[in-house]
Amino acid sequence: MEAKRDKTRAGRLKLTAIVLMILAAAALGGWMLLNLITDPFGVFGDRLLGWWSYNETRNVQVAKFSYLEQHHEEFDSYVVGGPSAGAWDTQALNAVFNAKFYNLALNTQDMRDAEQYVRWLIGHYEVKNLVLNVTVDSAKAHAGDGRDVTEAMPCQLDGSSSIAYYVRYLFANPRYGLSKLRRIGADSIVPNSFDVFDAGTGAIDYSARDVEAIGAGGLEDYLESNPSFTDLPASAPLLGQRECVASVAAIRNLCEEAGVNLVVVAAPVYYDYLTRFSRKEVEDFFTALARVTPYWDFTSSPLSRDPRYFYDPVSFRTCVGEMMLARMFGGSSAYVSKNFGVYRTADSGAVQLWDVEEPDKAEYTVNVPILMYHHLSEETVSAAALDEHMAALAGAGYTSVTMADLRAYVERGTDLPDKPVVITFDDGYASNLEIGVPILEKYQMKAVIYVIGCSLGRDTYKDTGEPMTPHFTAQQAGEAEAGGLITIGSHGYDIHEVKGRDPDPIRHGVLQREDESEADYAAFLQGDCARFNEVMEPVLGRKADILAYPYGQCSPLSEILLAREGIYATVTTVPGVNTLVKGLPQTLRAMDRYDIEAMDLTGEELLDLLAEN
Repeated sequence: MEAKRDKTRAGRLKLTAIVLMILAAAALGGWMLLNLITDPFGVFGDRLLGWWSYNETRNVQVAKFSYLEQHHEEFDSYVVGGPSAGAWDTQALNAVFNAKFYNLALNTQDMRDAEQYVRWLIGHYEVKNLVLNVTVDSAKAHAGDGRDVTEAMPCQLDGSSSIAYYVRYLFANPRYGLSKLRRIGADSIVPNSFDVFDAGTGAIDYSARDVEAIGAGGLEDYLESNPSFTDLPASAPLLGQRECVASVAAIRNLCEEAGVNLVVVAAPVYYDYLTRFSRKEVEDFFTALARVTPYWDFTSSPLSRDPRYFYDPVSFRTCVGEMMLARMFGGSSAYVSKNFGVYRTADSGAVQLWDVEEPDKAEYTVNVPILMYHHLSEETVSAAALDEHMAALAGAGYTSVTMADLRAYVERGTDLPDKPVVITFDDGYASNLEIGVPILEKYQMKAVIYVIGCSLGRDTYKDTGEPMTPHFTAQQAGEAEAGGLITIGSHGYDIHEVKGRDPDPIRHGVLQREDESEADYAAFLQGDCARFNEVMEPVLGRKADILAYPYGQCSPLSEILLAREGIYATVTTVPGVNTLVKGLPQTLRAMDRYDIEAMDLTGEELLDLLAEN
């Protein structure tokens, strides 16, 4: 009897083991299927979701390789380097080189990884031009062995076992695939931490950083909102100098043998970050680099002293990349910072990077106040008050400038007159032309009038028919701009909604409504710009390129979308003076303005206000 019980028990244990094995196999199969379908690193080609910006953020080395395997015929030139290379704008490179660039910025500073990539590119694809991005971090980085799935290199490049490589990603932790599925619904036009790359170009998606308001508040506010410039990491010795230089030499040889045009660039870094390293080690590294290949050295210059030219201490802004191209190749009216860029060769001698003068901010920055008016009347700002303001400004030596003047300052370095001021009127009231223009002409003051497209020529609200303050017509707007003192800007076609006079739900200025999807909001804002241009382009001969936010409200999303529509400057209603910086077009975004009507100032009080700021 006991033997029978033992046999029965053994049978049950065997059956349990078989069931557990089946369940384990099913779970394992599901695990593998999840990783194969979601493909969170793009290793298997991501044929189902095709979310390359996400894959590249998880592991840029393997995802970009898989992407290029499918799309390499679209490109003939490449940017290669560590993370800071991600700021190179491929459109700007294409224009300079007459090429089709892909940005192959990696998440590793190890130049050996870049060498492996270049070897593959030249051996398997068409390559005409190669821009090699080098920084001081390239000399300290060693990726080493034993990298996990988020850091590994493709097996095709590092020579590792292909079977082990694919099995590793097939059996990767399922949380990677589940995370990708969860975040599909959270994807946005505004870049997220889980999809920082622009899949089509390979560059880092800095669209939100490139429209951030860094002109309002000045340098102190920028440092406060970007603590990476003050909380700098501890320095590390440059242990990889020889290996880095050897890899650059190998890349040079590969390009020479294949007839590839190689341009080596030592990218700028924030000066305080650079000086945390040993001066001798850094300068010896760049001296050794010059012995193996000529290169353009932007590492340290007066520009490097100002953190506003950087996203973080080692990542230069996209506009700085365009400045580098202007310095290297000329043929551009773009602003180039003082003493920016040195071409180094083996005959250049020892490199010296520490002796960089502190820049004179007056040479490349300017403070510009913007004044905001609306309807001119005895109840708001009277003709006499406006006359007093203009007389005070003219008498104190202020010169009115246009938004186009500000754009020329930041994009081309065209200097502004002493004591510049921008005068603006919102809404497009008839009184602006009837009362305002004669006073402006009297003192030869220029002004911007931001008009509401749907209110042009109306004296009643479009939806309710209620009386409203008369607005001038589109034709009158064109005639006013042709006179030379007035510039017409956009206050939106129909985004200036008023409670009780516009249908619910009311939009708060230009902001996205709570019940509105991002796609619907983008379509609305793009459509509003199109409707405004339909009305105004025939009389102005151009599309709207400047905009005043209704009620001053804006968001990163609205700024990104408007920049796509060609709007280069936006203004709010936040009081304050704006600091414009040559070479930084984002200092024209979300600029502050003084609401003169609300402040009820005399001419002298206006001058005191401007003098205080």
